[in-house]
Amino acid sequence: MILTGGISITDKEIEYVTDAVRKGWDEHHSDYKVKFEKEFAKYVGSKYAYAVTGGTQALWLSLAALNIGPGDEVIIPELTYFACSDVVKPLGATPVFVDILRDTWCIDPVSLNKAITPDTRVIMPVYAYGNAPEMEEIMALADKYDLYVVEDACPAVGTFYKDKHAGTFGDFGCFSFHGAKIMTTGFGGMVVTDNKELYDRVVFLDDHGEDKSRPDRFWQKEVGYTFYMHNINAAMGLAQLERIEEFVSKKRQIHQWYKDRLIKWTLNTEQPASRTNMWFTSILVPNRARAMARLKSRGIDTRPFFYPISMFPMYENQDNPVAYDICLKGINLPSGVQRTEGDIDLICEVINES
Repeated sequence: MILTGGISITDKEIEYVTDAVRKGWDEHHSDYKVKFEKEFAKYVGSKYAYAVTGGTQALWLSLAALNIGPGDEVIIPELTYFACSDVVKPLGATPVFVDILRDTWCIDPVSLNKAITPDTRVIMPVYAYGNAPEMEEIMALADKYDLYVVEDACPAVGTFYKDKHAGTFGDFGCFSFHGAKIMTTGFGGMVVTDNKELYDRVVFLDDHGEDKSRPDRFWQKEVGYTFYMHNINAAMGLAQLERIEEFVSKKRQIHQWYKDRLIKWTLNTEQPASRTNMWFTSILVPNRARAMARLKSRGIDTRPFFYPISMFPMYENQDNPVAYDICLKGINLPSGVQRTEGDIDLICEVINES
């Protein structure tokens, strides 16, 4: 089976993780975590980074640090993983779903503008499959209406929108290092921000809300969380981060192979003067179920696009026609960094026979 995803592990990852297992305890319990955070912040161009156990936890902490709660609305594009709405609901806030653009499959600024109400507190743009949203327009709306921006850049390590890295436009940027992403820590995530006060708030909340200013220990000021990344995972993350441009280069090569062979099909794109990491090469087809079944019969794994979130039974269907059209036609093609040109030749041959 030619799998949809796939990671690359070398002696570098094994060396770092082994060192963390052997020596990363007691006074060295966070050496790799601290270094990983520092190097990640440097790579994306943010002042502060905080490593956590997953992208969902990164989003959750970000909203909690902004004191989002009952009566607040968070605007989310329909095309995204339901983790985005899952972190809004437990805080007592309301997710509001808006349409996407037909080319990048990211949030539509016009639909976003129409959805803003006096209760709106946060815009959550999503880097769909590594594609970049129109961050200039989004930030202009955030400034106009005095809104927070929490970027779901979970799949977008290595994506730049007009020379600025994903996740560095808003108040918070959130990343995932799940095993299916472009780089992995096994399972993990990162929160980045340029705001020291917000960074301190994230660290405080993620330490169970304990008051560290007191001379005695274990005095809790607020109910908090414990989402911080372990040193062993951070060791793998550091090694993977040192190879990130290698991964991006291979992902973009894979995308170009697909693009050269699937000339009659609609694939993901990128804006001028930007660079997306092409985490997944994706395609729109008229009959998704039939196309996926055909590919599976030839030993080729694929993954469907996410459903529009408002389609789920806990929400009401929204009038977001582009999302409802594209989400039900989209397929993520095998895009793991171990894929060869021969693999892509076979996959495209099957698709073009359809």
